[in-house]
Amino acid sequence: MILLLLTWVPRSRLCVGVLTYLVLAAAPLLAADNQLTDQEKQDGWVLLFDGKSTSGWMSIKEEPLPEKNVQEGALNPHPCNYMLVHGKDWENFRLEMDFKIAKKCNSGIFIRTFPLKPREGRDIGYNGIEVAVDDTTAAGFHDTGALYDLVQPKKNAMKPAGQWNHIVVTCDKNLIDIELNGEKVTHMDLDQWPEKNKRADGTPHKFDVAYKDHPRHGYIGLQDHGSDCWYKNIKLKPLK
Repeated sequence: MILLLLTWVPRSRLCVGVLTYLVLAAAPLLAADNQLTDQEKQDGWVLLFDGKSTSGWMSIKEEPLPEKNVQEGALNPHPCNYMLVHGKDWENFRLEMDFKIAKKCNSGIFIRTFPLKPREGRDIGYNGIEVAVDDTTAAGFHDTGALYDLVQPKKNAMKPAGQWNHIVVTCDKNLIDIELNGEKVTHMDLDQWPEKNKRADGTPHKFDVAYKDHPRHGYIGLQDHGSDCWYKNIKLKPLK
């Protein structure tokens, strides 16, 4: 189509304009930071962060957050009381976001955190499942992409500190999957975890939780563990 039009249109500013229009029209529409495209809206995606304010987010005590946690179009959970929490209880979903970390950062993305009141003697982390976000290069139980202390990733696909990464977290009934920078790195089937303090293969972990019985709904949180980190383009598509 482009070649045909260029055959008939004279070499002029009009020709350049037609070519530019066709190239732009053929290219996929990409959303600006912290926005949804029209197609994403039609497909049911929900924007969880507007890039300007802490609207929709709260502390684990369900209190409003100060605007200082918004920095250059991103949410930085440091400092806060353990994690920034999105104010809606979600069940099955596909969650996407971009993140970058400072050197020596220790953070995480919490999913299915419920309830928000911690048990006596335990921090709120025991009420959810954490996707680890750390300034490391290994692929162990505490490295980026792992389900913290539960399932290690196949590889550490994170870019170096200071660079943006894209992560996708899918929670679909008993299944949890993690994609990092386009690579599928972690998978967990909650139905295979019937015992407290034991992984599916029988090895021990720190949590006194039988994940087969863990709530299959809850809150999404961005953890503050003492280091700067930034999250943007946070969007979620509910799954049936």
